[in-house]
Order: sequence, then C-alpha cells, then structure tokens
Amino acid sequence: MASNTFKQKMRAKPGAAKPQGKYNLFALIERKLALTGIFGEGIPVGLVPPFLYAALLALIYIWSNHKAENTIRKIEALQQEVEDIRADVTTLEAAFMYAGKQSEVAKKIAPMGIEEIDRPPFKIIVKK
Repeated sequence: MASNTFKQKMRAKPGAAKPQGKYNLFALIERKLALTGIFGEGIPVGLVPPFLYAALLALIYIWSNHKAENTIRKIEALQQEVEDIRADVTTLEAAFMYAGKQSEVAKKIAPMGIEEIDRPPFKIIVKK
C-alpha cells in the first residue's frame, strides 16, 4: 500500500490567463472597495449578518416613509376633490331650490298655455 502524501498545487504559468466567470462575492467586494487596509486579510464573516440586518431595517424604514408620503399626497388630492364636489353640490342645490319656486315654475309653463290658478280649490261633494 502506498503512503498518504499531500497533493501538490498546480502553479499557474506566468503567461497563462486566469479563469473568467468564477468570482466570489466577497472577493469582488474586496477588489472594488480595497478593504484590505481596514480589515486586514478579508471581510470578517461574523459581521455580515448584523450588517445585513441593519441594511434590511434601513430599507424597511425608507419604504415605510415612502408609502406614508404617497398616502399623504393621495389624501390631500382626495380632500381637494371633495371640496370641489361639495362646492358643485351646493351650487346645484341652490339652482334647484330657485327653479322649484312657484313663480319660476309659472314662468316656465306659461309658454305651454298653462296658467296659475288665482282662486283657492273647492271641495266636490257627491251624493250617494
């Protein structure tokens, strides 16, 4: 039986190209932000969950403020619309009340040949 030995790592030749498309997220962050001066050899993985939690809370806070502002804008627009409709209703009610007056009705039906009665109504009595 052969004895156990360590595998020898294949060393890249100086002229060989690096494999493309195999990037680690943390390696990409390190390359782009140059965090080796701050963190030393790499990003401490123990700090990632608290950082993600804080980022999630910040996103929820931003989203909630955005929704609240949109809701306030919608409420203000609806209040303005309600005020406009209330003014229209008041105007229409006044017009209907004026048009329903006896003198106005008499003016409108005069061209049709219908006249207003000047004497009070009388009772018709039928004998059985």
